[in-house]
Amino acid sequence: MVSIQSIACFVRASSSSSSLLRAAAAAKTTQRSLARQCSTTTTPTTRIPSGIILRSSSATCTNLRPLVAIRPSRAWYSQDATAQNKIYDFEGIKKLTTAPKPNTVLVDSREPGELQRTGRIPGAINIPVTTAPDSFHITPEEFEDRFGYPQPAKDAEVVFYCKAGVRSRAAAGLARDAGWTKVSEYPGSWLDWVENGGKVQR
Repeated sequence: MVSIQSIACFVRASSSSSSLLRAAAAAKTTQRSLARQCSTTTTPTTRIPSGIILRSSSATCTNLRPLVAIRPSRAWYSQDATAQNKIYDFEGIKKLTTAPKPNTVLVDSREPGELQRTGRIPGAINIPVTTAPDSFHITPEEFEDRFGYPQPAKDAEVVFYCKAGVRSRAAAGLARDAGWTKVSEYPGSWLDWVENGGKVQR
Protein backbone atom coordinates (compact mmCIF):
# COMPACT_ATOMS: atom_id res chain seq x y z
CA MET A 1 0.00 0.00 0.00
CA VAL A 2 1.30 3.40 -1.03
CA SER A 3 1.83 5.77 1.83
CA ILE A 4 0.63 9.38 1.92
CA GLN A 5 4.26 10.51 2.17
CA SER A 6 5.14 8.68 -1.09
CA ILE A 7 2.22 10.28 -2.89
CA ALA A 8 3.25 13.74 -1.63
CA CYS A 9 6.81 13.21 -2.84
CA PHE A 10 5.54 12.10 -6.26
CA VAL A 11 3.28 15.20 -6.58
CA ARG A 12 6.12 17.54 -5.63
CA ALA A 13 8.47 15.88 -8.16
CA SER A 14 5.85 16.05 -10.91
CA SER A 15 5.18 19.70 -10.17
CA SER A 16 8.91 20.53 -10.34
CA SER A 17 9.31 18.65 -13.62
CA SER A 18 6.38 20.50 -15.16
CA SER A 19 7.83 23.84 -14.08
CA LEU A 20 11.17 22.96 -15.58
CA LEU A 21 9.55 21.87 -18.86
CA ARG A 22 7.55 25.10 -19.04
CA ALA A 23 10.66 27.20 -18.33
CA ALA A 24 12.65 25.36 -21.00
CA ALA A 25 9.86 25.83 -23.56
CA ALA A 26 9.64 29.56 -22.77
CA ALA A 27 13.42 29.94 -23.11
CA LYS A 28 13.41 28.19 -26.49
CA THR A 29 10.56 30.43 -27.72
CA THR A 30 12.44 33.55 -26.63
CA GLN A 31 15.63 32.33 -28.34
CA ARG A 32 13.79 31.71 -31.63
CA SER A 33 12.15 35.14 -31.45
CA LEU A 34 15.51 36.85 -30.95
CA ALA A 35 17.06 34.87 -33.81
CA ARG A 36 14.27 35.97 -36.18
CA GLN A 37 14.68 39.60 -35.14
CA CYS A 38 18.46 39.47 -35.69
CA SER A 39 18.19 37.79 -39.07
CA THR A 40 15.81 40.43 -40.42
CA THR A 41 17.19 43.51 -38.70
CA THR A 42 18.31 46.19 -41.15
CA THR A 43 20.06 49.32 -40.04
CA PRO A 44 18.02 52.38 -41.09
CA THR A 45 19.17 54.11 -44.25
CA THR A 46 21.74 56.83 -43.60
CA ARG A 47 22.36 59.64 -46.08
CA ILE A 48 25.92 60.88 -46.33
CA PRO A 49 26.46 64.58 -47.28
CA SER A 50 28.08 63.54 -50.57
CA GLY A 51 24.84 61.88 -51.65
CA ILE A 52 25.98 58.28 -51.03
CA ILE A 53 23.35 56.04 -49.41
CA LEU A 54 24.64 53.21 -47.26
CA ARG A 55 22.56 50.28 -45.94
CA SER A 56 23.84 47.56 -43.64
CA SER A 57 22.10 44.28 -42.84
CA SER A 58 23.35 41.27 -40.90
CA ALA A 59 22.41 37.62 -40.58
CA THR A 60 23.27 37.52 -36.87
CA CYS A 61 23.39 40.07 -34.09
CA THR A 62 27.10 39.52 -33.60
CA ASN A 63 27.84 40.69 -37.18
CA LEU A 64 26.09 44.05 -36.88
CA ARG A 65 28.46 46.95 -37.51
CA PRO A 66 27.80 50.72 -37.30
CA LEU A 67 27.66 52.66 -40.57
CA VAL A 68 30.77 54.63 -41.46
CA ALA A 69 30.51 57.77 -43.58
CA ILE A 70 32.54 57.70 -46.80
CA ARG A 71 34.13 61.04 -47.48
CA PRO A 72 35.16 62.03 -51.01
CA SER A 73 38.90 62.33 -51.57
CA ARG A 74 40.43 65.78 -51.74
CA ALA A 75 40.45 67.34 -55.20
CA TRP A 76 43.74 67.53 -57.06
CA TYR A 77 43.24 71.24 -57.57
CA SER A 78 41.50 74.30 -56.18
CA GLN A 79 37.87 74.55 -57.24
CA ASP A 80 38.02 78.33 -56.89
CA ALA A 81 40.97 78.56 -59.27
CA THR A 82 39.06 77.15 -62.23
CA ALA A 83 36.40 79.86 -61.90
CA GLN A 84 38.95 82.33 -63.27
CA ASN A 85 39.57 80.39 -66.47
CA LYS A 86 38.72 81.75 -69.90
CA ILE A 87 36.16 79.61 -71.75
CA TYR A 88 36.38 78.73 -75.45
CA ASP A 89 33.62 77.45 -77.72
CA PHE A 90 33.95 75.59 -81.03
CA GLU A 91 34.46 78.73 -83.11
CA GLY A 92 37.12 80.03 -80.75
CA ILE A 93 39.12 76.80 -80.94
CA LYS A 94 38.67 76.67 -84.71
CA LYS A 95 40.29 80.11 -84.98
CA LEU A 96 43.21 78.88 -82.90
CA THR A 97 43.76 75.99 -85.31
CA THR A 98 43.53 78.10 -88.47
CA ALA A 99 45.40 81.14 -87.16
CA PRO A 100 47.54 79.98 -84.21
CA LYS A 101 48.64 82.58 -81.67
CA PRO A 102 52.39 82.51 -80.99
CA ASN A 103 52.01 82.30 -77.22
CA THR A 104 48.97 80.02 -76.98
CA VAL A 105 49.24 76.24 -76.47
CA LEU A 106 46.32 73.88 -77.05
CA VAL A 107 46.54 70.90 -74.68
CA ASP A 108 44.73 67.57 -75.07
CA SER A 109 44.49 66.08 -71.57
CA ARG A 110 43.25 62.63 -72.64
CA GLU A 111 45.36 59.47 -72.54
CA PRO A 112 47.74 58.67 -75.45
CA GLY A 113 45.71 55.58 -76.38
CA GLU A 114 42.62 57.72 -76.89
CA LEU A 115 44.49 60.03 -79.25
CA GLN A 116 45.73 57.06 -81.24
CA ARG A 117 42.17 55.88 -81.73
CA THR A 118 40.48 59.20 -82.46
CA GLY A 119 43.17 61.69 -83.43
CA ARG A 120 43.43 65.17 -81.93
CA ILE A 121 42.54 68.79 -82.63
CA PRO A 122 45.20 70.11 -85.04
CA GLY A 123 48.20 71.61 -83.27
CA ALA A 124 47.39 70.24 -79.80
CA ILE A 125 50.03 68.68 -77.58
CA ASN A 126 49.19 65.81 -75.25
CA ILE A 127 49.54 66.10 -71.46
CA PRO A 128 47.51 63.22 -69.94
CA VAL A 129 46.09 64.39 -66.64
CA THR A 130 45.03 60.96 -65.37
CA THR A 131 48.38 59.18 -65.61
CA ALA A 132 50.66 62.22 -65.35
CA PRO A 133 48.97 64.73 -63.01
CA ASP A 134 52.36 66.08 -61.89
CA SER A 135 53.30 67.31 -65.36
CA PHE A 136 53.01 70.98 -64.40
CA HIS A 137 55.01 70.51 -61.20
CA ILE A 138 58.14 69.02 -62.76
CA THR A 139 61.04 70.95 -64.27
CA PRO A 140 61.07 71.88 -67.98
CA GLU A 141 63.92 69.39 -68.47
CA GLU A 142 61.96 66.54 -66.85
CA PHE A 143 58.89 67.48 -68.88
CA GLU A 144 60.75 67.35 -72.19
CA ASP A 145 62.41 64.05 -71.25
CA ARG A 146 58.98 62.60 -70.48
CA PHE A 147 56.98 63.89 -73.46
CA GLY A 148 59.53 64.77 -76.13
CA TYR A 149 58.44 68.41 -76.55
CA PRO A 150 58.90 71.57 -74.46
CA GLN A 151 56.80 72.36 -71.46
CA PRO A 152 54.48 75.35 -72.09
CA ALA A 153 56.06 78.57 -70.85
CA LYS A 154 54.71 80.06 -67.64
CA ASP A 155 53.59 83.20 -69.50
CA ALA A 156 51.86 81.24 -72.28
CA GLU A 157 48.11 80.79 -72.52
CA VAL A 158 47.29 77.09 -72.10
CA VAL A 159 43.92 75.93 -73.45
CA PHE A 160 42.77 72.54 -72.18
CA TYR A 161 40.32 70.05 -73.63
CA CYS A 162 39.63 66.32 -73.19
CA LYS A 163 36.74 64.12 -74.30
CA ALA A 164 33.85 65.82 -72.51
CA GLY A 165 35.33 68.65 -70.43
CA VAL A 166 35.86 66.88 -67.09
CA ARG A 167 39.56 65.99 -67.22
CA SER A 168 40.38 69.27 -68.93
CA ARG A 169 38.95 71.16 -65.96
CA ALA A 170 41.16 69.13 -63.61
CA ALA A 171 44.19 69.80 -65.83
CA ALA A 172 43.42 73.51 -65.92
CA GLY A 173 43.20 73.60 -62.13
CA LEU A 174 46.53 71.78 -61.78
CA ALA A 175 48.23 74.20 -64.18
CA ARG A 176 46.90 77.22 -62.31
CA ASP A 177 47.96 75.77 -58.96
CA ALA A 178 51.44 75.22 -60.42
CA GLY A 179 51.82 78.88 -61.38
CA TRP A 180 50.30 79.27 -64.84
CA THR A 181 48.06 82.33 -64.89
CA LYS A 182 46.68 82.33 -68.45
CA VAL A 183 44.61 79.18 -68.20
CA SER A 184 41.66 78.44 -70.49
CA GLU A 185 39.22 75.60 -71.14
CA TYR A 186 37.23 74.20 -74.02
CA PRO A 187 34.33 72.59 -72.08
CA GLY A 188 32.75 71.06 -75.19
CA SER A 189 36.04 69.29 -75.81
CA TRP A 190 36.49 66.47 -78.31
CA LEU A 191 32.83 65.47 -78.51
CA ASP A 192 31.80 69.01 -79.43
CA TRP A 193 34.69 69.33 -81.87
CA VAL A 194 33.80 66.26 -83.94
CA GLU A 195 30.07 66.95 -83.71
CA ASN A 196 30.65 70.32 -85.37
CA GLY A 197 32.87 68.85 -88.08
CA GLY A 198 36.21 70.05 -86.76
CA LYS A 199 39.34 68.85 -88.55
CA VAL A 200 41.26 65.93 -87.04
CA GLN A 201 45.04 65.52 -86.85
CA ARG A 202 46.33 61.96 -86.71
